[in-house]
Amino acid sequence: MVEQLPRSKKIKTIIGEFGIAIALLAEIALFSSLSPYFFTAENILNVTLQTSIIAIIAAGMTFVILTAGIDLSVGAMVAFSGVIATSVLKLDLPFALSFPLAVVIALSIGIFSGSIAGLFVTRFNITPFIVTLSLMTIWRGASYMYTDGRPIWGFPDEFSFLGSGRVFGIPIPTIIMICVYIVAYTILKHTKFGRYVYAVGGNKEAARLAGINVNRTLLSVYIISGVLSAISGILLASRMNSGQPNAGLMYEMDVIAAVVVGGTSLFGGRGTIVGTFLGAMLIGILRNGLNLLNVGSYVQMVVLGVVILFAVLLDQMRMK
Repeated sequence: MVEQLPRSKKIKTIIGEFGIAIALLAEIALFSSLSPYFFTAENILNVTLQTSIIAIIAAGMTFVILTAGIDLSVGAMVAFSGVIATSVLKLDLPFALSFPLAVVIALSIGIFSGSIAGLFVTRFNITPFIVTLSLMTIWRGASYMYTDGRPIWGFPDEFSFLGSGRVFGIPIPTIIMICVYIVAYTILKHTKFGRYVYAVGGNKEAARLAGINVNRTLLSVYIISGVLSAISGILLASRMNSGQPNAGLMYEMDVIAAVVVGGTSLFGGRGTIVGTFLGAMLIGILRNGLNLLNVGSYVQMVVLGVVILFAVLLDQMRMK
């Protein structure tokens, strides 16, 4: 009995740390056996392209959820930043000038949205769910008001290249996604701010007593989430070659699913950016595999809901 106890703990540790990777490999093996078109270089690159936007937003959401928060406004921010960026591109300016201006304005909107969310959470002690739910409604409504419900289109080919072009055969959004995760990993793993994020999520009062500026940390994570949502809005607009006011609908569900499936606790203080990346890939591969098998979109929603439910259940079991 004494010898078996450490062994069972080791098994639980392995499942906790590598469970998502094992599930991802099992999923790849399953779809590879069911479809001859799945495990090909072109399809794998296609999966990374399709998943890149959700994965980029999920990186920002990881920071927020690690502090025991939530950001429901990410999908609406994708739409609003996208329509604002594309409207700037419609100005009578050279593309070399209008594109950087569009990016700066879109990122500024992301910073503003994150700052508002962080302000209401920290200064007025309103629960993040309510704050970001309100911002989701505001930005979605603002997108429809700004465009009068109509898409913005008609851009130079250089703009569509950002979302659809490739460098050495790799889609540009995939390259941007990889860069985002390298930066996010470095911040969370090797910086003081990353340690503060985990500390605040683990116990806010203990973090405050340890000298950590809790409010500044919370404000920063919502700004990060807003900025990455704005970047995703630009990429999606480029890929669609239009600014759509209804873009990003239900993205928050996929994003939260990626983070939770990746092992980040909704209670805060535990999780990794690598886990989020694997979680996003798992969901992306799940959608891609089901599409190859001609499974209907309604069934896919049910499957994704079941995956989220079991991921949350697993998180609670780990907490116990």
